[in-house]
Amino acid sequence: MRNLKVMMAYRGTAYHGFQIQNNARTVQEVVERCVSKVLNEPVTIHGCSRTDTGVHARQFCFSVQTESKIAPLGFIRGVNGELPKDISILSCEEADPEFHARFSCKGKEYMYRLHCSECKDPFTTDLAMHYRRTFHPEIVQYAAQSFVGEQDFRAFCTNCAENANTIRRIHSFDVEIDGTEVKMLVKGTGFLYNMVRIMVGTLLDVNEGRIQADGIPDILASRDRLRAGRTALPHGLYLNRVFYTDEELNSD
Repeated sequence: MRNLKVMMAYRGTAYHGFQIQNNARTVQEVVERCVSKVLNEPVTIHGCSRTDTGVHARQFCFSVQTESKIAPLGFIRGVNGELPKDISILSCEEADPEFHARFSCKGKEYMYRLHCSECKDPFTTDLAMHYRRTFHPEIVQYAAQSFVGEQDFRAFCTNCAENANTIRRIHSFDVEIDGTEVKMLVKGTGFLYNMVRIMVGTLLDVNEGRIQADGIPDILASRDRLRAGRTALPHGLYLNRVFYTDEELNSD
C-alpha cells in the first residue's frame, strides 16, 4: 500500500467547505470522486484542515493510500484532467506510511484579503472582502501583535465546548498593503473554529474605533466571545500554507 502526500489549491465559492456533507457539495466529495476514477479504486482522502463554506485554499494538503502504481506526475495530470476548473492539484509525492495530512501537520498560515475602496471590484467579488472604510495599517498591525504567543483564544471561537482546549500558539500576525489590497497573514500551530475570521473582524473593529487598539489582551483574558469583534466574511479567507516540519513553521 502506497501513501501519497498531495498539495492542491481551490476556490471555495461553489463549495460548502472541504469536509463531506450529506446534502451539500464539498471539495472532498469532488476530489475523492476524481482521485478514485484516476486510481481505478475507491479511496478516501484525508485533509489537513476543515474549511468553511466559501473559504479558499492556496495550499491544502491531503493524504491518500492506494494500491495503484501510478507515478506522481501521472497522478497530477490525471486528476487535474478530471477536476473542475476551480480545483487544482499542485504536487504529489510518496510519503511515509505513517504520514497523515492532518495529524502530521505542524502548523498553518491563513491569509485574509480586503479590497479597500469605495467602489467594489468585480474581479474580487468572491475572493476578497470589500471594505469601504479608511484602513489604518499602523493601528491594526499594533493591535494584531497582541495575538502573538501561546494564549487562551476562547473569546475568538464560535461554539467552543465548555471543556474544549482553547489554548493555541500564534507565531506571527502581519499586515501587508499593496494599493487597495490589504492582506492579513497569521501563522500558528493550530486554530479554533472561526478563530481567524473573528480575529480579523476584531481588528476591523479596532480600525473603526469600536475596540481600543490595546484592548485585545483584556478580551483574551475574558474568555468571552461577546467581548470580541465581528466574524469577518468567509470569502476573504484563504488557507495559505501548511507546514510539516518545525523548520518550515519557524522560518520567515
